[in-house]
Amino acid sequence: MTRKTLSDEIIAQMRAHPSRPMTKSDLARQLKVPSDQRGELRKAIEGLVQAGHIQEGKKSCYLLRTQGGNSLVGTLKFHPKGHAFFFPDATDESNLATGIDLATNSRIHVPRRDCGTALDGDRVMISLAKPSPKRLPRTRGELFPTQPDEIRGRVEKVLARRSGRLVGTYRQNRKFGWVECQDKAIDGTVDITGDTTAQPGQLVVVDVENWDDPNHPPRGRIIEVLGWPGDPGVDMNSVIHRFGLRTSFPDEVLAAARSVPEEPDADEIARRKDWRDKLVITIDPADAKDHDDAIWLEKKRDGWLLAVHIADVSHYIKPGTVMDKEAVERGNSTYLVDRVLPMLPVELSNGICSLKPNVDRLTKCALMEISAKGEITRATFIDAVIHSRAKLSYEQAQEILDGKPAPENSDPLLVPMVKEGWKLASAMRRRRFESGALDLEMPEIKIRLDENGRACGADPVEHIQSHQLIEECMLAANEAVARVLRNRMKPSIYRIHEDPDPSRLVDYTETAILHGYRPGDLTNRAHIQKLLDESKGSPAEHIIKLGLLKSLKRAAYSAEPIGHYGLAKSDYCHFTSPIRRYADLIVHRALQPLLENPPHKHDRTPPQAEMREISRHISDTERTSAEAEAETKQIKLFDYLSRVAEMHDPHIFHGLVTDVRPMGLMVEVPDMGIRGVVKREDLPAGRWRLEAHRMAWVSTDGIVIQLGMRVPLTVTAIDREKRFVDFSVAGPPTGKGIPTPKNSQTSPAKKYAKKKIPTHKPSGPTKNRKPPSKSKHRRRR
Repeated sequence: MTRKTLSDEIIAQMRAHPSRPMTKSDLARQLKVPSDQRGELRKAIEGLVQAGHIQEGKKSCYLLRTQGGNSLVGTLKFHPKGHAFFFPDATDESNLATGIDLATNSRIHVPRRDCGTALDGDRVMISLAKPSPKRLPRTRGELFPTQPDEIRGRVEKVLARRSGRLVGTYRQNRKFGWVECQDKAIDGTVDITGDTTAQPGQLVVVDVENWDDPNHPPRGRIIEVLGWPGDPGVDMNSVIHRFGLRTSFPDEVLAAARSVPEEPDADEIARRKDWRDKLVITIDPADAKDHDDAIWLEKKRDGWLLAVHIADVSHYIKPGTVMDKEAVERGNSTYLVDRVLPMLPVELSNGICSLKPNVDRLTKCALMEISAKGEITRATFIDAVIHSRAKLSYEQAQEILDGKPAPENSDPLLVPMVKEGWKLASAMRRRRFESGALDLEMPEIKIRLDENGRACGADPVEHIQSHQLIEECMLAANEAVARVLRNRMKPSIYRIHEDPDPSRLVDYTETAILHGYRPGDLTNRAHIQKLLDESKGSPAEHIIKLGLLKSLKRAAYSAEPIGHYGLAKSDYCHFTSPIRRYADLIVHRALQPLLENPPHKHDRTPPQAEMREISRHISDTERTSAEAEAETKQIKLFDYLSRVAEMHDPHIFHGLVTDVRPMGLMVEVPDMGIRGVVKREDLPAGRWRLEAHRMAWVSTDGIVIQLGMRVPLTVTAIDREKRFVDFSVAGPPTGKGIPTPKNSQTSPAKKYAKKKIPTHKPSGPTKNRKPPSKSKHRRRR
């Protein structure tokens, strides 16, 4: 009896007796499970509990989860301020049976007091309730709301811990020890049980063993001592443990990876379409080692012929093997500032699967005919073998596009092909934005580290033409594959981005109006892109883009092809990175029967129900990896800023004034995504006064620092916990300020203009003073 069949048998048995609680022993007897398979039964029951299909009651009895009602299953994510948001699983059958609109309630607020014993990233079950009003309605909008009240959640049960591990600082008083946690889910400390070699003040990893009552601190034991704060590598290791990331592979996985031949099999090469005589090239970051995509293209009379070759990982990793199980658990590779935690062992990711130059490699190829207007008119898919002729970095490809020569000893056809590739990418990019795609590019930086792992520089990453060339080719291949899978009704995993909730777009409209824009109807994608274009280069650009991202739903994986809102594509999946994403590996397996030269034996793909579960899991792992990557980047960025603040010759940052307030200036360094404040006392020397009506600080020397101006900044102080920087103005401002918004009653200018400085009443007697004369005309209403 297989694990999947056993789970189905348990559900069927409980449905036959829905009101009868059953213990593990009851189920074993009724299902006639042999004694040597009792371990499998326990694992199946635990899996059903974690998935939310059954629930554990008193005295270790199990019941089917109640259908309907107001309970949902999903993932809990904590906000830095302490409260949390619950993300329900939109594919869970029990959630769908409740009748709750999961599209509208895709994110549910959970107050800190109602989080129970849940930790960040845990899979939980919550109950729903409307918030109780804190006060009587004061406005007509509050009295007669156009939108329903936002529901709130309460954690009823923790179904599965993400890792159950916390990172914090060890403290000790005589024989009693505790840990002050860095986790935002713990409002207090963790009591330590057992012996430890940790010294007070060191960072440690705690495994939570017992936490049943949120009114009492959790208890746990120290499983690893990371070291002293500030020591090399301690900050990165703390992030790895806090997010539960895997740093090493089991021995059996490594053994399986090392058993893979270093060269493709000759019989397999003979079965495939031979592209080794074509000029196939890779364009990747300069330090990349896992090359999973390559391109070839040719100009035709009425368009182009584009071949996108992707490393054929599915040939080496078969379903159900130890490497496949490890890959699905990881879900994706994680790219931290100082290291990569790969989804596959390096023997595959940097070896036989990587499309290195001058060696034979197996690929899956999407061969597409593209019109002069950038539209895919025909697509075919084949198993191929390539021999890459060039390994270009983005910088080298950009030099070719800028008219500079190719690297030495390059193929003479390389330069014209790269230039023709940019013409193709420009046509596809133009058509994509005309179709309603959104330009949501945010500032990105790359942290440089010294030999000790300390940050020594932070460079902005420019999204240059060579990046866009590869991006458009990959988008085209992803769309073509998704379209054929949907048309042929093959179970697969799609990349989806649901339409935004209209009520959130209404809130976003008010934000845009507040900053002086006339956004129009933001349910129309064209109006959103027009707003983004108008805000480019303005002080409000970051706020406008960030506000839009908060209004949109998060992209995720799904077994249903419901389209991608941000890309304006009805069919989309991830096909181009199977070395670092498990979703792409599933797509490669689903594509096998649809190839022009399919393999003799197709890989098994999971049924639709299992596809939904895998989609949910890898969406969670992707979110975890993204948060860990951002956390390590922020840590190293503030490490760099701390070093800059200690320099005798301070580094000058080019800042932008984003707001003017009585306490000083709100500023941002756009190239690095750093926000901070310039306090009034950190303005240049002189006497300054606030002119709120023009959103400016003005000195007696005639210097004006106004909203929208560029100012040179130096770092004066850093708050690592709040991730905020104090700057001082290092010189005269440049550029022009922006006019204050006149069409908003709640604009920042008017808000601060209302805060007038009280004037002193004139001295002397007032009884003989004449009252002000009344107007002879009534005010026209």
